[in-house]
Amino acid sequence: MKKPAVFALIALFVLPLIWSPVMAQDDEETEKKFFKKENLFTGGNLNLAFGNQVTVLGANPHFGYSINKYLDVAVSLGFTYISQRDFQYLDDRVRQTVISPGAFVRVFPVKFLFAQAHFEHNIIKLNYIPPPNTGLLREKYKESAPSLLVGGGYATGRDNGNNTYFYFSVMWDVLKDENSPYTDNLNRAIPQIRAGFNIGLFQGRRNQF
Repeated sequence: MKKPAVFALIALFVLPLIWSPVMAQDDEETEKKFFKKENLFTGGNLNLAFGNQVTVLGANPHFGYSINKYLDVAVSLGFTYISQRDFQYLDDRVRQTVISPGAFVRVFPVKFLFAQAHFEHNIIKLNYIPPPNTGLLREKYKESAPSLLVGGGYATGRDNGNNTYFYFSVMWDVLKDENSPYTDNLNRAIPQIRAGFNIGLFQGRRNQF
């Protein structure tokens, strides 16, 4: 076998062994560059809303990732209980339970203020209770409705390397679907007041976004 062929054969088997650790290191650095586990966070909030004879109570846990110091994205799963009087007639009542899988984006122009857009797909179970002594029957429904909650809020303690903070926000459903749990009987958006905690995961003292 000629020497060039021998050298080529040796290179064919040896070069992958030489470059494999280098490529593995590059892959690891790329992974660290594009995904940092210390940027993961969890948390949740409580929902509280009062409108025209409407009460809304609920909770929304979430799990997300800080893309940078200005932008957070997350998925969420909400549970909401809604009670409303005078829905169709005087002294009738509607009681709803709502399961709301969704996702949101938070933008922080400064570290203590944020704007938020939160899309949800609401699965609604409704129990209608008619006024007493009217002869009307109780009814049950199951509906679904999209909602897009848009608003803003205040955050405490969100600095570089610290994604654990308390937040308070106010949002409105701009889609106002006829089955939305965030509108009243006149299809007016009810302000959604939410307060909760964001908890950073795997964060060290010197972590930077």
